[in-house]
Amino acid sequence: MKTMELGTSNLNVPCIAVGCMRLNELNEDQQVEWIRWCIDNGLNFFDHADIYGGGTCETMFAKAFAKTGYKREDILLQSKCGIVPGVMYDFDKDYILKSVDGILERLNTTYLDVLLLHRPDALMDPKEVAEAFDELYESKKVRHFGVSNFNPMQIELLQKYVHQPLLVDQLQFSIVNSWMISEGFEVNMPTDGAVMRDGSILEYLRLHDMSIQTWSPFQYGDWEGVFIGNREKFPELNDVLDELAAKYNVTPTAIAAAWIFRYPASVQLIAGTTKISRMKEIIAGMNLKLDRAEWYRLYMAAGHRLP
Repeated sequence: MKTMELGTSNLNVPCIAVGCMRLNELNEDQQVEWIRWCIDNGLNFFDHADIYGGGTCETMFAKAFAKTGYKREDILLQSKCGIVPGVMYDFDKDYILKSVDGILERLNTTYLDVLLLHRPDALMDPKEVAEAFDELYESKKVRHFGVSNFNPMQIELLQKYVHQPLLVDQLQFSIVNSWMISEGFEVNMPTDGAVMRDGSILEYLRLHDMSIQTWSPFQYGDWEGVFIGNREKFPELNDVLDELAAKYNVTPTAIAAAWIFRYPASVQLIAGTTKISRMKEIIAGMNLKLDRAEWYRLYMAAGHRLP
């Protein structure tokens, strides 16, 4: 399993993280089998959030993990907090501390390897967040910190006050959802692709040695569905995916994963699948390097343009 350094830390992690949002779709025996298979194959980084399954995914994970035969030190646990579903985002110190205590209780662990703030809170007081992070770090409840869905200035504001380095920003990124790429190509053009949606976040993360964690790497739109095999909406893209899959003797999913890994940055792909066969395809993509022309061809086949 290929590994990488997470951000500026000495934390060595697999280039593929196991997303646990859909863990509650499996029964308990399947959960045990899935978690054991992942760890057996070097996928020991598990990404959670306190809202996944209303918290049930963390509870299920802990129960299933206890039956795998592995120990806590054999895995890396990341979780996220800050979303009050359908109500608000909350980065108040007390809310963060209470959220982490709940996460630790559900995961049946004394510490998180990484804690992410899930989505930016417009009412954030970064000094309060800093106090919460200090308390969590000093109490050894959280070892490392990061963010999710933040733009550069939000990161700058938070990092000004927090004492721990922010290691990652978890972002939606796929061949189709790649506006973070197009805005760099279509600079100063009256096109949709030129719209600055994120403040050049990819370049910012690279400049500051932060890692990119990609969520929904095979989705399009706003949770509209998977683009792989969707010939009604993406006929040209699927033609190219199929062609390259045949060339490299892999699946279209592997090619879509390889497209993400070809981006020259510190990238960790969050794989939300709960199927061993699907994970094997993603691993194959991690081990495959597309050439420059193939990468650009996929990008354009997804509906983007080169000026």
